[in-house]
Amino acid sequence: MPPELSVVIVNYNGLIYLKECFDALFQNLKNIEFEIIVIDNNSQDGSCAYLKANYPEIILIESNVNLGFGKGNNEAVRKAKGNYLLLLNNDTIILDPLFPVLNFLKSDAKIGVAGIKMLDGNKKYLASAGNFPNYKNLFQMKKLMEIGSEFRTGIFTKEVYEVDWLSGSFLMLPTQVFKEIDGFDEDYFLYVEDVDFSKKIADKVYKRVFLSNYSYIHFVGFNSSKNHLLVKGYEIYIAKHFKGFNKKTLEFILSVNKLVKRIKQFLKRN
Repeated sequence: MPPELSVVIVNYNGLIYLKECFDALFQNLKNIEFEIIVIDNNSQDGSCAYLKANYPEIILIESNVNLGFGKGNNEAVRKAKGNYLLLLNNDTIILDPLFPVLNFLKSDAKIGVAGIKMLDGNKKYLASAGNFPNYKNLFQMKKLMEIGSEFRTGIFTKEVYEVDWLSGSFLMLPTQVFKEIDGFDEDYFLYVEDVDFSKKIADKVYKRVFLSNYSYIHFVGFNSSKNHLLVKGYEIYIAKHFKGFNKKTLEFILSVNKLVKRIKQFLKRN
């Protein structure tokens, strides 16, 4: 009998996170028939040896190259047998049972993907959902995350919210939806592939929902030094999802944003 849920994790030199990640997973997957698939992107820190020695029940795929986040997930999902998927970052710790999240997803066939509340290593709230790019929010990328005061403060008054996109660090969805949208677009190597992923789900008229009562820790690795990768991701996104005048306008807006960031970095160094 196939598992109900396939947990898919892309790992790259994440050895320091693995014990807490997997111990929390096993604790919070109770009452769910599951499998865990890890695809390792050619780690050099002993991750694969550690997993084999300590978690032999995990299905381990060892890539001899770094496939990136999206392609890594796509490769791993091809091995998945569950009717539902949990795409999870390796630097996470699940804090709550996942059985109610899975049940909520199963309760409504119109839900394409679900996410939960993200916290940092100090358990401080972090935004994990946002708006699709448009003329206004690409001038200031922080506006991509401004979807209301509750998402700014982390103090929620409802259990369920519909949003544009969800962070790729935790995505639970039906396997058939993943296949219907052909998974992640592999033109993205790192950053914005989750925005694109949600956009493809939205284009199929599925809901993207955020559940505020369940949480996970994410040791986020983004900092200002990676801004150029974020901008590159949005350049790819614009090329894929806009045409004509709208595309040219958004490309110009993004180029202004890129120039401003470069000026700020120059002034900071000098």
